[in-house]
Amino acid sequence: MHTIGYAVVAATLGGSIVLTGANPSHRAPRTTALDDATIVAIFDAANTFDIQSSTLGEKSHNPEIAALAQHFIHDHEMVRQQGRDLAKKLGVTPTPPKDFPLAAAHAEAMAKLKTLSGPQFDRFYLENEVSYHKTVIDALHNMLIPAIQNPELKALAVKVTPAFQAHMMAAQQLLDKQPQA
Repeated sequence: MHTIGYAVVAATLGGSIVLTGANPSHRAPRTTALDDATIVAIFDAANTFDIQSSTLGEKSHNPEIAALAQHFIHDHEMVRQQGRDLAKKLGVTPTPPKDFPLAAAHAEAMAKLKTLSGPQFDRFYLENEVSYHKTVIDALHNMLIPAIQNPELKALAVKVTPAFQAHMMAAQQLLDKQPQA
């Protein structure tokens, strides 16, 4: 299975996080304060990134994959808006982490998706979706949710985690049906 380095390793260290990617270009640790504003920014970016990759996925010639991509766009747009509305209500200014490895991995995946077509595109898109959602789920469970201070933000993150899991499983089911490259 080929995947872009979304395997973000995150460890809480004295109120900060260390984010590194599995991709060799992402191995240098980055330490970023993990406060609610940073978490909102990470949450917003995660939803935006999947909207962007699924916009490309909608162009698949496989109707099941195109429909899945449409579903992902719809869900992630709703969740992203909920996060933005909550941030506004709480007066939180999202502060994206500097040198965010997930952003670099996303840019790499987008560049590759734009070069592929046909079954190669479909396979890579689905592999990317599985890997991406797994990374986000792991970050939510192991890093983000435990660090959230605001109860409304925590409730939102807990509420949407099952949707991220459902997305990962749906992408995996379609990936399992794809011919081997």
